[in-house]
Amino acid sequence: MQLTGKKAPALTLQDQDGVSISLADYLGKKVLLYFYPKDDTPGCTKEACNFRDRLNELQQHGVQVLGVSKDSVTSHKAFADKFQLNFPLLSDESTDTIQAYGVWKEKSMFGKTYMGISRDSFLIDETGVVQKHYHKVKPAKHVDEVIKDLT
Repeated sequence: MQLTGKKAPALTLQDQDGVSISLADYLGKKVLLYFYPKDDTPGCTKEACNFRDRLNELQQHGVQVLGVSKDSVTSHKAFADKFQLNFPLLSDESTDTIQAYGVWKEKSMFGKTYMGISRDSFLIDETGVVQKHYHKVKPAKHVDEVIKDLT
């Protein structure tokens, strides 16, 4: 699925505090919508903490970070509190949004296949159009990659 250059699929999901957040709430701002497999796992924690630590840099470029996984609001709350995350984590237990962005994929581990979330991000411009799709990002380097694209 190719979303670059197209209007980002609409979404309205609850964050870690149970607040309903829509992509439309951020019209006029850039959004980095990042999808990750699971709260409080090593790669996802590294990625979230990098966003936390460099959020000011991203905000200087007018970017709002939104994380999405299929974990529950309760799980997101525990994850956000444990690591003092300073941006919304959105819960998509139905996977409707995850599927709309094309990041619900067949994965394999230990010889077993299962459906899961691909670690992808989308840079969405002020008008709601996807400017860049980052595929299978590396948690430790992703923020650098995004900031490079913004400058």
